[in-house]
Amino acid sequence: MPEVSRSQLVAYAAFAILVVAVGVRFMRGQQPAEAPAARVASASAPRGAAGGVSVARPAGAGSVVHVAGAVREPGVYRLPAGARVQDAVERAGGAKSSGDVNAINLAAKVVDGQQIVVPARVRGGGASAAPGAAAAGSGATGAVAGPPISLNNATVEQLDTLDGVGPATAQKIIAWRTQHGGFRSVADLGQVPGIGPKKLAALKDKVQP
Repeated sequence: MPEVSRSQLVAYAAFAILVVAVGVRFMRGQQPAEAPAARVASASAPRGAAGGVSVARPAGAGSVVHVAGAVREPGVYRLPAGARVQDAVERAGGAKSSGDVNAINLAAKVVDGQQIVVPARVRGGGASAAPGAAAAGSGATGAVAGPPISLNNATVEQLDTLDGVGPATAQKIIAWRTQHGGFRSVADLGQVPGIGPKKLAALKDKVQP
């Protein structure tokens, strides 16, 4: 049997170490392959399944609104998605006999946190009489100016009788009233689109909250 030299032994040993190192590296490279699969499986798990995954609140779950004014059961109500102002009024028991539902837009969609105010009808005037104006007395030479019109109760027709306020502006006044829960002062009228300082000054003595 031929004798193996020292240099050959060193070469054999180095080769053996290289083979072992390559094998270990190969084995380590194969093991992490299962980790991504586990992560994918976890990510694809259905919401609400066991494992502590919370269920998110579905979008469009509805709105919470405050119905006030001339309704039978004023209060805060939860309405389904896509509900209209009419639905909110009906949830509050409907309008009272004194309520004027024609003064608000029943077809408008409600939004979360909205306050819906059903105003009361203005009493004491005939349908054909101009709101806010009193008939002249017997023998009088002119009409007597009537009381200021209530911004929180007036209808579109009544607001339309004010100088400088047409049907479009009257609708804006009622829309602002519905959105903000009514007028606290005559100065709030200046926040309605289309009513500037000059028009507000001309109307301040003819209207009241």
